[in-house]
Amino acid sequence: MSSSKRSTIIVEHLRKQQMWDALSRGKRLDGRDFSETRPLVIETDVIKKANGSARVKLGDTEVIAGVKVDTGEPFEGLENKGALIVSAEVLPTASPYIEPGPPDEEVVELARVVDRGVRESEMIDLEKLVLVPGKIVYTIFVDCSVLNADGNLFDATSYATVAALLTSKLPVFEMQDEKVADSGNTQPMPVTSMPVSITAARIGDYVLIDPSAEEEACMDSRITITTTEEGFCATQKGYTGSFTPDQIKKAAEAATIKGKDVRAKLKGLEVNNG
Repeated sequence: MSSSKRSTIIVEHLRKQQMWDALSRGKRLDGRDFSETRPLVIETDVIKKANGSARVKLGDTEVIAGVKVDTGEPFEGLENKGALIVSAEVLPTASPYIEPGPPDEEVVELARVVDRGVRESEMIDLEKLVLVPGKIVYTIFVDCSVLNADGNLFDATSYATVAALLTSKLPVFEMQDEKVADSGNTQPMPVTSMPVSITAARIGDYVLIDPSAEEEACMDSRITITTTEEGFCATQKGYTGSFTPDQIKKAAEAATIKGKDVRAKLKGLEVNNG
């Protein structure tokens, strides 16, 4: 949703007052603590014709991601690495505030932040996805669709992307007579790490982890922090409001603690899918 669309989300005065009253008592409208995330459900292999796929439900926010593997030319300056491209869309049926049409700036930002978390974490060893150095490489497309938007699309989309990549099967391509041929075999994705993003919203003096749509409608600022097993790898702040050093510290601590919980769930997917 664009900023103009966001401004059209009407949270009734009474509801806003209820939110502030709850926050002043250390609770949120849905009863969660400030650092508590909504229930997370991850399903994989939900698109049978894709090389990998996942559906994520984070509270009532729902995202599906599909992986398509092809071959193509490498990016300029990255001739000895495979290509990874993450795209996102919010379906018009996902929210009454979404309008049909090309992706707006916030949807573009969604794809960019998710892509950055995966890329900066070096989740995929792209150097292992080269067929002919400088000429032909594996190209991995991750297409994400938001099915229901109820806040924190960044984390839900990131989890769907990581889960889909983690459980993907790469076709084994070979060069035959200077042409790319599919051998008919598959191999696991060359995964080296598991990035997990945790998003926090600031409303006044309060910092809330995993904001709902109602909370996002009232937030002053937002920050998404991505970690791996080794530590922090990417950070992105949104909106014009700021965070104090102590607030950033709280968000970073939550990203570390909550990131471990989500990563454990992702590792379970890896085991279940062999």
